[in-house]
Amino acid sequence: MAKRVAVIDIGSNSVRMVIYEKTSRFAFHLLYEEKSKVRIAEHAYSNGGELQELPMQRTFNALRDFVQIAQSFQTRKTLCVATSALRDAPNKQEFLKRVREKLKLNIKVISGEKEAYFGAIACANLLPKQKNALSIDIGGGSTELAFIDADNVSQTTSLKLGTVRLKELYFDTNDIDGAIKYIDKQLQNIPDEKIETLIGIGGTFRAISNAVLLQSDYPLNKLHAFEYERKVFEKFIDKVLKSDEKKLKNLYIEQNRFDVIKPGTLILQRLLKKLAIENIITSGVGVREGVYLQDLLRNSKDKFPHNYNTSVKYILDAHVQDKAFSNQLAQLSKQLFDLTAPYFEIHPQYRVNLALAAKLYPAGRSIHFYSQNKHTYYLIQTALEYGFTHKDIMLIATLTRYAKNKLPSNSHLKKYAALLPKQDTTKQLSFLLSLSIILLSHRPRNIDFSLQFENGTLYINSQRNLYLAKDALNKLHCEHENFKVVFS
Repeated sequence: MAKRVAVIDIGSNSVRMVIYEKTSRFAFHLLYEEKSKVRIAEHAYSNGGELQELPMQRTFNALRDFVQIAQSFQTRKTLCVATSALRDAPNKQEFLKRVREKLKLNIKVISGEKEAYFGAIACANLLPKQKNALSIDIGGGSTELAFIDADNVSQTTSLKLGTVRLKELYFDTNDIDGAIKYIDKQLQNIPDEKIETLIGIGGTFRAISNAVLLQSDYPLNKLHAFEYERKVFEKFIDKVLKSDEKKLKNLYIEQNRFDVIKPGTLILQRLLKKLAIENIITSGVGVREGVYLQDLLRNSKDKFPHNYNTSVKYILDAHVQDKAFSNQLAQLSKQLFDLTAPYFEIHPQYRVNLALAAKLYPAGRSIHFYSQNKHTYYLIQTALEYGFTHKDIMLIATLTRYAKNKLPSNSHLKKYAALLPKQDTTKQLSFLLSLSIILLSHRPRNIDFSLQFENGTLYINSQRNLYLAKDALNKLHCEHENFKVVFS
């Protein structure tokens, strides 16, 4: 696979391009992103699906710039897909030919089921694992759905429901009753399955979730994998449907979505009336990521290898220079956890978080040695993007921020209380990571000491003096006053 790949998605409302760069076989990161609200489907649905000249020209102009940008990044492959507007257009060949001949860009018009599949495999691979979930991607011309259970995708469905389609057919004439009847009829095509979680893809859903996030006291400004309850979702979309433009602005809805937010919101409201969904999770990934992943994972059934995480591997590839030391820290932290977790009364679920914090701890050093912890903390909060809950991300980031120096501050623990374990647990995990770093301060080629734990005392058995470790340990505080470390 090419090291840099551009993916272009031509939707009914916007055309978007992302450029991804591989850092190793399955690890990648977003290098560039651009979008333009070209509205290629503008006035199409009120004209029998025919694409109109002005929207086609806007789209052509955006694609011309996209091609130039991709060339400037020296991408070796460009994957371009088009969805509902072109799929439904009787005159699509005219546009496809113009782009192919003048821009040398081949556009692949994909089916609605394929579009649903692309969005779903992006969610299955790049969100925390979901059980009995339904993904929904509300576009300008269609709505795609798929069932997701862990990393398995099934029952992909495409409905002729979209924000621009509903706006032109019903909302422009204020025929809301007609819109409801049309939506409900389309939703009858959804298989009757038990759904625990609704996964939201696309601009309408993200706009709603972003507004919910901004209005709450949520401590982490991260939309991908943002979770909240159905009742919060229902209450907010009711407000949207009852609001004029001034009130929409007060609800933190962006102005460029004012004309299409209500059609999309109405689709979601009618879906909630049909399905007994309990939880909501927002996806920052969708069709573009799915197109990229199918190319990346084409020899592994569109799935990452077992226990593989692309974000962890990217951070290690790009920012951890001494992989051996990183692995030693992870190994030692797991040993310390296994020995002391019952004594500290730490739940076993946090073992993985501690090991990952240890493994990624050196990452910030690649940016600036003296502010390593700060940079590692920021990298994990932002670049540990895929496959983790916000609680996982915040705990791992917190452990690295305070590693070696001190225990997490009370102000930090209070600010992120909704995402962190109880304070005692967070502090004990922080202590174990700091202890791991201290015990390896002489940076041995292999771990040259053994550990034994009895009655609240950790014995460090080594033929070396471990002077630096002993000196640093005097400055390290443990919340558990009866815990002791003895060198022998």
